[in-house]
Amino acid sequence: MLFKQKKNIALFVDGPNMLRKEFKFTLDDIIKRASKYGRIVIGKVFLNQFAPEKLIEAVANHGLEPVIALGEKDDIDVDVALAVHAMDAVHDANIQIIAVATRDADFTPLLQKIKERGKIAVLIAVKEALGTSLMRAADKVELLKKK
Repeated sequence: MLFKQKKNIALFVDGPNMLRKEFKFTLDDIIKRASKYGRIVIGKVFLNQFAPEKLIEAVANHGLEPVIALGEKDDIDVDVALAVHAMDAVHDANIQIIAVATRDADFTPLLQKIKERGKIAVLIAVKEALGTSLMRAADKVELLKKK
């Protein structure tokens, strides 16, 4: 039996913006949305150094890599780390789709660059507080709803 070749996906999750108790969706929901487009071969969740140990453990238990951003307490931002890792995936010939889970409009240029380099840009976001520019920069948009 021949297997239909699935596209390879790099999934990058903006933890501070997406993994919030008030949203009431889970990392499983994000993974499920990304998996609609193919097989996740790179999966990273970006957190700050003050992320609870249980959250870091949950990320690892989902088969994803927790990436911890360090910095001063009031000035920790995972954006640069996420963008750097995503650009590595842009230059990886094994990756066809890059999915970014965020609601931060600062990632608009990243989505544009992903498309410019010939990859498919998928945005996984929360409908609430989502900027139009971010949505329009993606090829595909998956909107998660608060439960």
